[in-house]
Amino acid sequence: MTESLYSRRPLLNKDTAVCISLAARPSNIGTRFHNYLYDELGLDFVYKAFTTTDIAAAIGGVRALGIRGCSVSMPFKEDVIALVDELESARVINSVNTIVNDAGRLTACNTDYLAIARLIDEYRLDPAASLLIRGSGGMASAVAAAFRDKGFEAGTIVARNPDTGGRLADRLGYRYAADASGGADIVVNVTPIGMAGGAEADDLSFDPDVIAKARTVFDVVALPSETPLVRAARAAGVPVITGAEVIALQAAEQFERYTGVRPTAEQVAAASAFSRA
Repeated sequence: MTESLYSRRPLLNKDTAVCISLAARPSNIGTRFHNYLYDELGLDFVYKAFTTTDIAAAIGGVRALGIRGCSVSMPFKEDVIALVDELESARVINSVNTIVNDAGRLTACNTDYLAIARLIDEYRLDPAASLLIRGSGGMASAVAAAFRDKGFEAGTIVARNPDTGGRLADRLGYRYAADASGGADIVVNVTPIGMAGGAEADDLSFDPDVIAKARTVFDVVALPSETPLVRAARAAGVPVITGAEVIALQAAEQFERYTGVRPTAEQVAAASAFSRA
């Protein structure tokens, strides 16, 4: 296959493997990340972001059209569970963010969980520390499960919805609270608060006193990388973990599952930087 003058990968053709993402508010981050690595590694793949109002039909299309991989974002992470054939880590988490299609058989897993677990190790977070997680959706389930599985026992789930928040807390053996006023050693935002383009893009997910008392502030929001919470934590001298780190690690895990190729740490860093350029 003849290569493009501007790319190391083959020109688009009938055999090009297609990967997609499904989200309520698609961004260019995943598209740029994956396509950058396809070019870098000369792989015959292409990646495109989509949204949908009919998740069942969309997943049916993944199966019927032979789409190789599908990244799943809010608010579809739980809805797709009933639409796949096999669950890996997603069964325990009750949340899917990655679907791989092998000749019409759809296998789902959660690479958010894997990324959070790796960051807990890389930042050497202390399992004896108190933990406060704001959020109760699919991503919050993955985050909380990763912390619990790393030995964090003193956890609190804060959510506006007491039903979903209470169920998540009960499932993991954590406490539910209606607000974050008590604070914790590690505070984690897993809500859309601070997300670019949203109604609460300029808001803080935790009060300034909660931020100042924390030993680590973790914002899973990836866009922008410097959210209001991250900026406030840095200003208070509190160490931060950003959503940009999460999305790069989880995307690398997805990339390997889709292509069978594991990019190097340097390639992942370059792809992550390109996705935000």
